[in-house]
Amino acid sequence: MADLPKDRVQDSPAFSVTGIDYCGPFYYKPDGRTRTPTKCYISVFICFATKAVWLELVKDLTTAGFLSALKRFVATRGIPRCIWSDNATNFVGARNELENLRRLFMSEKHRDAVHNHCINNGFNWKFIPPRSPHFGGLWEAAVKMAKQHLYRSLGSSLFGFDELRTLVCQIQAIFWKRWSEEYLTLLQQRAKWRTPQPSIQVNDIVCIKDENLPPLKWPLARVIDIIAGADGTVRVAVLRTPSGTTRRAVNKLCVLPVEDPVKSPGLSTGGSMFGAAAVNSS
Repeated sequence: MADLPKDRVQDSPAFSVTGIDYCGPFYYKPDGRTRTPTKCYISVFICFATKAVWLELVKDLTTAGFLSALKRFVATRGIPRCIWSDNATNFVGARNELENLRRLFMSEKHRDAVHNHCINNGFNWKFIPPRSPHFGGLWEAAVKMAKQHLYRSLGSSLFGFDELRTLVCQIQAIFWKRWSEEYLTLLQQRAKWRTPQPSIQVNDIVCIKDENLPPLKWPLARVIDIIAGADGTVRVAVLRTPSGTTRRAVNKLCVLPVEDPVKSPGLSTGGSMFGAAAVNSS
């Protein structure tokens, strides 16, 4: 397991590098007595350096709603240098309630609108490799904590939109208290990946792990390029598949052996064995 990226441990302004994800759906009570509960979502922003969390309540899964939440975040916390988020295909195997979120992030119109907004405001937007949620463990943990606080606070109650937004702001304030005393210490613990593994190589033939298929149905691909981190460790590979090129994390790839590591011992002895046996028998 390699060291953390410098954005996670070096001093920098809060939310200079930010991770973003969606949390939900949740339900709020609309105005009027006869209307049914309406879905809403929470956009979770987390700072890489301080692990501070910013929560924005979003009424729907539209590009306009997403950009409005992003603009409110920028207006309050300032323009970030870089934003990281999940790749759209991470939602392919998700539950039904995330299907709309997957369609939103995969739509060309949404991507163009976000790209233009980033260019106009002077920051970069980066995606983690497809089907690699461990690359986004920072914001996944924030989503988990936000859900825990919301479910414990709400219970079976149904709040109005303004009441729910107030609760979200109160939950948001919890993540600002103890990070300076405990956060960096926890980051140095190595729970797994302690032993270095052989690096994947260009032209290796691999099976691509797919959680939605049995192992015998995993597609084959050839490694055409490798992407190393700042420490030189290869964590992402560029693959050529029958349908085109794609990127995958190396822990989602199974390298196929091209040579048999077990070699048969040579049977030829040059006659020495039989010569020795003949001498002894005489």
